[in-house]
Amino acid sequence: MKDLKLPITIDPYKSAQRRLECDGYFELSGMERLLGECGNTDGQVEVKVKFDVDEQGLVVISGNGSTTVSLTCQRCNDLYDKALKIDFSFSPVKNEDAAADLPSYYDAIALDENGEVNLRTLVEDELLLAIPLIPKHELDDCKAPADSVWGELPEALDKPNPFDVLKQLK
Repeated sequence: MKDLKLPITIDPYKSAQRRLECDGYFELSGMERLLGECGNTDGQVEVKVKFDVDEQGLVVISGNGSTTVSLTCQRCNDLYDKALKIDFSFSPVKNEDAAADLPSYYDAIALDENGEVNLRTLVEDELLLAIPLIPKHELDDCKAPADSVWGELPEALDKPNPFDVLKQLK
């Protein structure tokens, strides 16, 4: 499937048997948690997802995605555009015991009550993790000076070094 609006939920086992590959998008307007962190409410998340069965017989959901969001710079408080790119590799599990048995190169994803995976939530979670911890412009693009100091720094106090006593023991 090419350039289609992707389904929100999908059965990973049936899709893996068919070796399904999807190129499509999700609307940013449907990702409420991501919109809570970003300034823009329009746009799309381009997603490529592939369903497969690996050599161990595990169902694998892998792919990548990208979008551009508006974030608030923590230096100057202006909005700026940040490109977010994600890569993911998941294997669906039915319970926590099965998640512990997965190889370390797969992340576990829980199935819902219908045995399906919520693709939009999966992509939204990965995009939230891709947002920088402290969003800020590049130094050349930011209006705030890079060497700004907030508050007064105390002057160095002349305290004796407590380890000077040990020098006398020699």
